[in-house]
Amino acid sequence: MLRLIPALLAVLALAVPAQAASAYRGYLDAMFGPPPGMTLTPDRPEHMLEYQTDYVSNPIYLRQVVAYSTSETAGTLIVDTRQHFLFLVLPGGKAMRYGIGVARVGFEWSGTHRVSAKREWPSWTPPAEMHARQPGLPTFMEGGPNNPMGARALYLGSTLYRIHGTNEPWTIGRSVSSGCIRMTNQDVIDLYNRVPVGAKVVVV
Repeated sequence: MLRLIPALLAVLALAVPAQAASAYRGYLDAMFGPPPGMTLTPDRPEHMLEYQTDYVSNPIYLRQVVAYSTSETAGTLIVDTRQHFLFLVLPGGKAMRYGIGVARVGFEWSGTHRVSAKREWPSWTPPAEMHARQPGLPTFMEGGPNNPMGARALYLGSTLYRIHGTNEPWTIGRSVSSGCIRMTNQDVIDLYNRVPVGAKVVVV
């Protein structure tokens, strides 16, 4: 008998006049609608980034200002691959800390470079070595929300390595890349706006 109640309510909703149907609509909203204070919007997202979650595996990898002692000058980027953090050195013994994804075992590297170029929505051309490891990769991919380079890229010297965004934010805090430093798209946009071409980058 209880199974018939939803069906009967649906039939009655079709048969009753508009005023009664409005009351029934109110009942459904109260039972199954959003919680008080929340309004559902029919608007479309402004861009595809809004479809991509900012999920990270641990809150420690969220962007934040921290106390940081270093001999490097303000404006320097320090990439701590073992701790999965990128530090943008600030004045007064502080740094902006970002969670990052780094190279997997066998692809680690360290060194000092300068930011040689910056790109918004960079394209991606996988090198021959990567094609040899993963034959199914495209030869070229235009920049965009589905590109693994993400929303921004900072190129490091004359190397193939970049600090770039990702459409896989759950990999932040992990060692998964072929050598590049990955950040959430929101974080790499923030970093891109703070760091000029020529900035020093120290990878340890």
